Amino acid sequence: MRSDHCAVLLLVLSGCTPSPPPARTGSARPRAKPPELYRVRFQTTQGDFLVEVTRAWAPRGADHFYELVNQKFYDGARFFRVVRRFIAQFGIHADPKTQRFWGTLAIPDDSVVGKNRRGTLSFAKLGPQTRTTQVFINLSDNPLLDRTGFAPFGRVVEGMETVDKLYFAYGEVAPRGAGPDPTRIQREGNFYLDRQFPRLDSIVRATVVVK
Repeated sequence: MRSDHCAVLLLVLSGCTPSPPPARTGSARPRAKPPELYRVRFQTTQGDFLVEVTRAWAPRGADHFYELVNQKFYDGARFFRVVRRFIAQFGIHADPKTQRFWGTLAIPDDSVVGKNRRGTLSFAKLGPQTRTTQVFINLSDNPLLDRTGFAPFGRVVEGMETVDKLYFAYGEVAPRGAGPDPTRIQREGNFYLDRQFPRLDSIVRATVVVK
């Protein structure tokens, strides 16, 4: 069963083959260097939870997540794939145009330093060098994901009971299950989800916590 879940995880981005990331030059404002350790508070339709990110675990993933949160990318995103005792996945923007842009900014892989234990977060991917915006929270220990290149970059330190309450009854994503089709989410955004999967929980706001 776990191997089947892992295969589907690798297929989640199958409708969006990453392009080489464009160079960030010219008038782009220099980005602030992320701290070595930072926290992100997620306000969701089920309540709040707090994530602590450790750059030493996966520096590229941690830095990319920091940028996405500060750009408010995850605000309004749905937890579109929640499989009990496996993962809760999010990270497709409500607006297809915004998703198309960020979906081209693939980041290089990190070495797998941490373990995909319950409560940890990793980026979803489709093969090497394809991590973009989709993230999953491990709902149980998933050692197979350690061996297949999914590098955890953070963990839930408060509110795991909130994550456990996320709506899961739609099941696995299409075409493997009866849940949402990730390709259609990328193409149609929340309009598709609101119409056909209205009970999905969502992120109201994700904010870097300033100590």
